[in-house]
Amino acid sequence: MMINFRNDYNDIAHEAILDLLLEVKDQSNIGYGEDVITDKAKQLLQTHFDHKIYTSFMVGGTITNKTVISHLLKPYEAVISASTGHIDVHETGAIEQTGHKIITIDSVDGKINASDVKRTLEQFQDFHRVIPKMIYLSNATETGLIYNKSELIELYEVAKQNDLILFIDGARLGVALTSKESDLTLNEISLYSDIFYIGGTKNGAMLGEAIITKHEAMHNNLTYSIKQNGGLLAKGFILGIQFQALFTNNLFFEIASKANQNANLLVEGLKQLRIDFKPTPTNQQFLRLKKSIVDSLKKNYQFEIWADHDAEQTIRLVTTYRRNEVEIQSFLRDLSKLI
Repeated sequence: MMINFRNDYNDIAHEAILDLLLEVKDQSNIGYGEDVITDKAKQLLQTHFDHKIYTSFMVGGTITNKTVISHLLKPYEAVISASTGHIDVHETGAIEQTGHKIITIDSVDGKINASDVKRTLEQFQDFHRVIPKMIYLSNATETGLIYNKSELIELYEVAKQNDLILFIDGARLGVALTSKESDLTLNEISLYSDIFYIGGTKNGAMLGEAIITKHEAMHNNLTYSIKQNGGLLAKGFILGIQFQALFTNNLFFEIASKANQNANLLVEGLKQLRIDFKPTPTNQQFLRLKKSIVDSLKKNYQFEIWADHDAEQTIRLVTTYRRNEVEIQSFLRDLSKLI
């Protein structure tokens, strides 16, 4: 069997989620998230915050981004994103399909900063252009990097000074918060943003993302937008089960920590092999290798080809809680024979 480093959503779900599914399999529930399981999940999430939050559950990342952005922006308002942002490069024009322009900021490392936003705002000053209304960022980013507290506070301050909404894509929020370089808590993510979501799909869940906002006005009528975008699951309690399990006994953070620990094992092994690469603090690592080496590795390992460079290719290796030291050492051993 091939060892899978392709992504962090290649298994059905963590066994604790499967156990809870079996535990409640004979239970009859109200639909559309109006059930006791979903209520329990929301209560568990609330315990991680020192302020009132409003929670909605959705099935996946793209529909979450599309729904949040279209719900909060008027047709002539736009969203600012890094040029590498998921909404710009990996969502099949979902944001544009709802009529919203994405204003991209060139980014080498996948991050944007307060100065980037200020410079961008200066270019949009009259009614011949769209109004920048939202800042979109991912934590962790598409490049595996994370935002620290000071960076996030600076972005949030710029947002407040310019009447912008700060929206955080948290598809990989778990690995961001449990990274050894992180100085942010889940509570602080809410404090220094307007709306964000906690990704379950890439962190052990069968499916599911939890949209969270501290603003009641942003939450009001969000269910209508979710329904209109085809995101309101009739069997909403299935989403509730995911997050009830994930936020019981801190399983969400345990899963993410394990993914990062496996990434650290991979990074240390690559350093010992003297591979020239820039490690990230999360579970995505990027290596530039000769195509002949990549072709050989493909025989036993799954991974994404991130970029082509003539005779070389950049590959992405993603670790999860399901990978183990034996599998990682196997990859390192095979790579060592090829370099």
